Amino acid sequence: MPVTVTRFAPSPTGHLHLGHAFAALFAEKIAREHGGRFLLRIEDIDPGRCKAEFETSLLDDLAWLGLTWERPVRRQSEHMSDYASALKQLEEMGLLYPCFCTRRSILAEVERAGHAPHGPGGIIYPGTCRQLSAQEREGRSAAGESFVLRLDMAAAIRQTGLLTWNDRTAGPIHAKPEEFGDVVLARKDIPTSYHIAVTVDDALQGVTLVTRGKDLFSTTHIHRLLQELLCLNVPDWHHHALLLDNSGRRVAKRDNPLTLRQLRDAGNTPAEARGMSRLGM
Repeated sequence: MPVTVTRFAPSPTGHLHLGHAFAALFAEKIAREHGGRFLLRIEDIDPGRCKAEFETSLLDDLAWLGLTWERPVRRQSEHMSDYASALKQLEEMGLLYPCFCTRRSILAEVERAGHAPHGPGGIIYPGTCRQLSAQEREGRSAAGESFVLRLDMAAAIRQTGLLTWNDRTAGPIHAKPEEFGDVVLARKDIPTSYHIAVTVDDALQGVTLVTRGKDLFSTTHIHRLLQELLCLNVPDWHHHALLLDNSGRRVAKRDNPLTLRQLRDAGNTPAEARGMSRLGM
């Protein structure tokens, strides 16, 4: 039976809060219970939002909680060539196309069509640039027009056929990536995406069990498709419950929740912080 390998993969865009502690302790707990390995990954592909001081802070906070992880820590910003290789593979399969549409033009196109199909990620892209000829794509790119790279979802699904994945709380799941439409896999300012980076990283790091919150359940449909297209190993998933505040809302960074740094400064102990994360550890 393969060794259980889990990971915690925060983005250094702010200080860690109790929701992060919940997720990190959950992943580490499962690895420890199965005699496995616990990894830490820094997801810092966005240079505009990710800061070195936040990475230093999160490393300090995790150590203060009593977490230990394998070295070295993988930083996504140091491995852009891995994501570029994955994108090149998809391009050579004829599954990527440049999209020159702005958000405003997409909304205008949807309005002209008289309806706005929605998926888990919001409005589904209507596929405007998918129809462009190779000559037009090259000309617009050469002229300096900004574009993103989208996955031709229908073509991708034709190559893979029906797929399934296993969630340890929900059981076998039929993948439905078509619900997202032609997702963006790279941008001019960020030459990869969360979908590509996390899928490639989990495979390269040998992750066998992806633990993350239920809010990310739907993205697994996309990741399962990318794994099949890129011939990558397929892990299990465990989408755990989310840490809630006293009002029943998810603890999220956008709501300025209590951070681990604030707990430390207020004199709380690691054991108290663990208790607040509701893991009872």
